[in-house]
Amino acid sequence: MTQFENKNKRAVVAMSGGVDSSVAAALLARDGYEVIGVTMRLFNAPNEQVARLNKSCCSIEDVEDARSVCRKIGAKHYFLNFEEEFQKHVIDYFVAEYERGRTPHPCLACNDRLKFEFLIKRSELMDADVVATGHYARIRQTNGKYELLAGVDPLKDQSYVLYTLGQEQLAKLALPIGDYSKVEIREVARELGLAIADKPDSQDICFIPDGDYNRFIEPRLKRKAPGDIVDAEGNVIGAHDGVHGFTIGQRKRIPIFNSTPRPMYVTDIDADSGTVTVGPSENLMKTKLYASGVNWVAGSAPTNAVSVEARIRYNGKNTPATVSGLSNGAEIEFERPVRAITPGQAVVFYQDEVVLGGGLIETSLPEDGEPLNSQARDLDSSALPPVITV
Repeated sequence: MTQFENKNKRAVVAMSGGVDSSVAAALLARDGYEVIGVTMRLFNAPNEQVARLNKSCCSIEDVEDARSVCRKIGAKHYFLNFEEEFQKHVIDYFVAEYERGRTPHPCLACNDRLKFEFLIKRSELMDADVVATGHYARIRQTNGKYELLAGVDPLKDQSYVLYTLGQEQLAKLALPIGDYSKVEIREVARELGLAIADKPDSQDICFIPDGDYNRFIEPRLKRKAPGDIVDAEGNVIGAHDGVHGFTIGQRKRIPIFNSTPRPMYVTDIDADSGTVTVGPSENLMKTKLYASGVNWVAGSAPTNAVSVEARIRYNGKNTPATVSGLSNGAEIEFERPVRAITPGQAVVFYQDEVVLGGGLIETSLPEDGEPLNSQARDLDSSALPPVITV
């Protein structure tokens, strides 16, 4: 929070009712901010008890927990309806991606469009100086630029889902808990006398509290793409009723007859033909990918190829890689093969603890002598122009 040194400013805090956002609000109040807690109603949970039992969020209990914390710290609390925006930008996107044979990351969409776009706009109507969230990440101002940094707790770091932030947003944003570990945050909550100090963390996707993705997705599909399941040589070894039920790297619940002693994994999904390709684990190992919608936190892309540590999933490890800018995306080449490059997920670029940016994975790219996979074939030739001169 080094960019906000002055006291007696107004802070709008996105509060889910959990310990992280509650402590974020309490820390700002302790530092002299006039805090306004905002809990966003994102969807109408049909069974609040199910949501609580599955450690989801957005239940009536969560709203009351947020209100209770605001009362404790002397802050105002508002419950704002964001159901329409959440349906359009998160749920519809989530279903459409599975329909295309991709694996979405709904937290990315929620952060990008709701917390850091619509909420910032709402905060301006409240004359707020800053918007804060309970993400485990940090912001630092260096030489007139804002930098996004990983949280100090590697087990809780959430910088991966914040790569879409830009300079204008970072200038208005505070991340009060990024300098703490989860254990320390619970200790702070106890010191501040917050009743939610030992509240369990939310788990799973908030709008699917029972964790049954297929049961949620299937009635919302506009079309199904049934088809064959084939091995790496193209031999049909099974059938399925929709590509929405698969993700790259999946091993369980694949309806095939496996005549080999080795486990089989989903290695490719072609939504147009409905073909799902499976193979042994080594077929998942790739060194190159193409990403679209690349955002550079500094506000401009490097003019040359840049060496980074790249991460391709939320809880994944960073791997040394080179990012080469393209006119409408980037090509990322890893120093060593990474497992299960998954279209729809994010690839995020780091240098030490600093987030340089990231983009959405469109496809893995073929190794030398390897044929194109379905996603690479589907890309228009203009999507893979020559790499910018290095």
